[in-house]
Amino acid sequence: MFKSVFAKYITTFMCIIFISFLILTLLIAIMVNNYAADAKRDALSVAATNAADFLGDRMPANSTEKEGFARMIRTMSVDAKRVMGTIPAAEDDVTMLVTDRDGNVLLVTGNESRVKEGGRVPRAVLDDVNSGTVVSGSEDLGSVLSGSYFYCAAPVLASGNDEVCGTVFACSGSDRQDALLGVVIKTVIIGSLWIMLAALVAVYFITEKIIGPLRDMSDMARSFAAGNFEARVPVRGHDEVAELATAFNNMAGSLSQLETLRNTFMANVSHDLRTPMTTISGFIDNILSGAVPPEKQPYYLSLIRGEVQRLARLVASLLDISRIQAGDRKFEMKPFDVCEMARLILFSFEQKIEDKKLDVDFACDEERIVALADHDAIYQILYNICDNAVKFSREGGKLSVSLKNTENGRVCVSVYNEGAGIAAEDLPFVFERFYKGDKSRGLDKTGVGLGLFIAKTIIDAHHEKIWVESEQGAWCRFSFTLPRADAD
Repeated sequence: MFKSVFAKYITTFMCIIFISFLILTLLIAIMVNNYAADAKRDALSVAATNAADFLGDRMPANSTEKEGFARMIRTMSVDAKRVMGTIPAAEDDVTMLVTDRDGNVLLVTGNESRVKEGGRVPRAVLDDVNSGTVVSGSEDLGSVLSGSYFYCAAPVLASGNDEVCGTVFACSGSDRQDALLGVVIKTVIIGSLWIMLAALVAVYFITEKIIGPLRDMSDMARSFAAGNFEARVPVRGHDEVAELATAFNNMAGSLSQLETLRNTFMANVSHDLRTPMTTISGFIDNILSGAVPPEKQPYYLSLIRGEVQRLARLVASLLDISRIQAGDRKFEMKPFDVCEMARLILFSFEQKIEDKKLDVDFACDEERIVALADHDAIYQILYNICDNAVKFSREGGKLSVSLKNTENGRVCVSVYNEGAGIAAEDLPFVFERFYKGDKSRGLDKTGVGLGLFIAKTIIDAHHEKIWVESEQGAWCRFSFTLPRADAD
């Protein structure tokens, strides 16, 4: 049951709510009970004090003797009961007792059924009261009362000499307090149950909103494992879960694109391996069978040599990628003149440039610009970019190579050409491995879509940047940065 996040979340949240309301109920019950007890104690204290004052004002000095006080109480018992019944706080649940100095009960008002006949108040209680203090407690007063009750006691002082002649006890049961406490607890519990029910419904929908997308992502991950990269997670709202779903969908798109690139790469590699091997096998068979006359053999051997070189370039690219990804290729950072490198690379394309009648422009901020990088790796990048620029330039178009210093101590190298350009939808994937924008292979018959991926990997290893800008059918510009040797 508790294996799912949903069950754990609901259970934990409801346990927290339950414990919180349980603690709240206990605190409210304690506060109400203490408040009711204090209020009852104050009321009983006022009742006992007022009754004692009433009797003391009417006791002459000679009534301080035991017999005299008992005689006076019996004489005025009717008036005393009537007056004591009107004292504030002397409600129906309050029983008033008047005792002599020995604790014998002389007069009872209120609920007389609570008082047992022949009972006597303990001497310890009387001594505390007769010392002049108002005493309160909760007991049966030495079995005077039929059970434990709240009580407050006050001494009766005779008028004229302030001598103690008796004691007044105001007693009350806890029935009303218990009833009030029960009502409060019941109200709190009912309110808590309704709040818990509302919280359960709210938590259910909130948890479902959070767990639902996670469940969809889990299903989508299983679809990926089965080879289906078209599944997507519905994105709802703009919170963190929606951001996670968006990131998951982006990852799915990248995986789908990678799978497409991998399939394309396998098709290109298979084509690039099969075509030269078929050509080589056919030419060799014709030479061995004598179908090719001796004077033609050098020509066909040169064709075979070209196909072998094409296979060598493919294998070298694949090995280069493997070395880069495994971290086996180490880059040696040394200063070199990047302007001179660019000039030499342009000279190497002289024949191809003349064949296409390209308008070449070479711009360099200084005669010499020294960069701090791996010479061979940068040569490989710049050669590959220039080769692509010449290959995809239109006849009579412009080819431009520019090198300039930047404000942050970098060298920016850019190669611009006018020609086919790159489609806007292809720009984000130009530096992906196995990617080949010339799907028809009409212009690029020798590449396999690895050169720019290798270029970006090398630039990343130098902690620099490489990017492309293009307008399809008009122009294209590849640029990358290098650190200056004198800026390091």
